[in-house]
Amino acid sequence: MRIDDYVSAFHSRFPFLDPSILPWQITTQLPFRNWDGVLVHNAATIEAGAMVKPPAVISEGCFIASTAYVRGGAFLDQGVTIGPGCELKTTVIMAGSTLAHFNFVGDSIIGSDVNMEAGAVVANHHNDRGDKEVRIYIRGQEIRTGVDKFGAVIGDHCRLGANSVLSPGTVLERNEVVGRLVLVNQAHR
Repeated sequence: MRIDDYVSAFHSRFPFLDPSILPWQITTQLPFRNWDGVLVHNAATIEAGAMVKPPAVISEGCFIASTAYVRGGAFLDQGVTIGPGCELKTTVIMAGSTLAHFNFVGDSIIGSDVNMEAGAVVANHHNDRGDKEVRIYIRGQEIRTGVDKFGAVIGDHCRLGANSVLSPGTVLERNEVVGRLVLVNQAHR
């Protein structure tokens, strides 16, 4: 699985990463994990009442609303919006993407120009079964990740409707639309 097949700008923003690195390796080994602090671009806005825990990189033009919670290592590319009541954990979000409000996204890679409507969730852990390992399913092929926490790879220009849920290990091709109230569980496709 190549991340460039889903998120075109990924390796241009992270040229120091091995191009063959797998998405679940990125979220478990983000290269800035050992940084002591949060790096915030001067042209980014973090409203009072938002909580951003280190390590994190908040790029130019980003907006993080009051009551948002960013933790566990995060990279927000240019112009990313994190709305009120959103929780973001160990995730990379590329340029121009928006989490509207009351979203949860854990251990994921989100492409450019992705929009998540209110209440959309990217689950990152199987609390619904004894075997916790997250598996990825691409075109009918199962890929074992070897990790217990991984959310999704969401390709560029995807749209997630209000209160939709992506099960752990979901992979969305570029331009996919997930309707409101839809559960995506690729293990059952």
